[in-house]
Order: sequence, then structure tokens, then C-alpha cells
Amino acid sequence: MAQRPPSAAVLVLHGGRESGTGPPPSGLLNLPGTRMRPFARAVARAARTAGDDILVTQVRYVHRGWNGTRADPFHDAVAALDALREEAGEELPVVLLGHSMGARAALRAAGHPLVRGVVGLAPWCPPGDPVTQLAGRDVVLVHSNRDRMTSPQASQSLTARARRAGARSCMVTVRGGDHAMIRRAAAWHRLTTALVTGLLGSGSLPGPVAEALALPPTAEATAGTLDLDADLGLGPFQDRTGARG
Repeated sequence: MAQRPPSAAVLVLHGGRESGTGPPPSGLLNLPGTRMRPFARAVARAARTAGDDILVTQVRYVHRGWNGTRADPFHDAVAALDALREEAGEELPVVLLGHSMGARAALRAAGHPLVRGVVGLAPWCPPGDPVTQLAGRDVVLVHSNRDRMTSPQASQSLTARARRAGARSCMVTVRGGDHAMIRRAAAWHRLTTALVTGLLGSGSLPGPVAEALALPPTAEATAGTLDLDADLGLGPFQDRTGARG
């Protein structure tokens, strides 16, 4: 009997290097890929608990670096999305979950017809990167205020540019976190799971995130920036209506 196609999918894109044409190491030696496994497991577990058949899979990179104008991970992401479309059809909703370089690839690939939203963790957001492909998508970037590898200010700028380009976008600041998402790991995992499942409709988005995503394109750049502790709190997240979720 043919296996039933998933109702939705999450493609996970791990970090990498600015330059590097060799392949990523395999297995656990691929530390950026290993770092994303707890996130993938948390999202898959939440989907199963909700009774939803959501495919969670990690994108395989041919090269470990971005490599300038080659933008290698972007092409890997598009190839994975094309394969999903071939297997599951044109209507499969997909959220891209990326970290660092993987978040940059996710943002760049968001114009693919299957993509409904992007969750970028400690994203690499160079000022000149395009945003027009984000129109009509939900984009949530999560960044530590202590990140020394990628810029939280650049993430804030991208969310504002994306909003003006027609995206529904916001940013959540994790105070005291780090680029590797090891400090406050439980908070990173919990927030990411709520964001990904919420964007797919398998769970409830945190109320303040839903409100920030609804901001008009003319909103101030800082209007869509939330603080994990002050705005979302450390207790149970709340859904769009304010009820506990």
C-alpha cells in the first residue's frame, strides 16, 4: 500500500561557513547539523502529539560553505523543495527552519511556491540580501543579543525590509543566549517549536508573535521586535486570542 503523503513539511537547514567547497562531514562529525537535531526532534514530537502528519527532514548540502555569489546552500534548499513538490504535490505547506548560514539559505529560498514561512535562528543577514521573495510569507527571526557571529541588528533590519516588501515578519530576542544556541537551549527549543508548529497551524503561535506578524508595512523597524522574557514570558505561551496554549 502506498504511503500517505504528509500534510505539511519542515525543512531544516543547518549552519556552515562563509567559504568552503568541500562537502560537510558525515554524521555526528557535522557539528552544525548535529546542533539542529534537537530542534528537529522537538518539532516532530510536538506534531505527533497534536496528531499531525508533518514531515521533518534536514536538507543535505553539497558544499559546506555559502561561497559568495554561488550561494550553494540556497540551491540545495531549492532542490529539496522541488523534490518535495514532486513527491507530495503543489499544495504541501512547508516551513523552512534554518540556523545561521542555513537561515540565510532559507530566507533566499522562501520564494518557492511550497514555502509558507521561515523561522531563522541566529540568522546571517547581510545588508544587500534580497527580500522581495519573502512577500506573502511569515518570517520570524530569533537572535541572541549576545551573538558575536551574526548580527542581531541585521536581523532587525531584515524583518523591517521584509515587512515593507509584503512579508509578515518579526524578530524575537533571546537575552543571554549565544550563536550556538547552547546557552538557554531549552528556551530556544521551546520557542522554535511553538513558532514552527504555529506557522503550520499544528499549534498556536505565541500571541505577541501573531500580533507582530500582523503589523502594517509602514510600522517602525523596532515595532516588530519582541523580547522572549519581557514580551513572551517564561510561562506557557499564549495563543492568538490570549488563551493559554
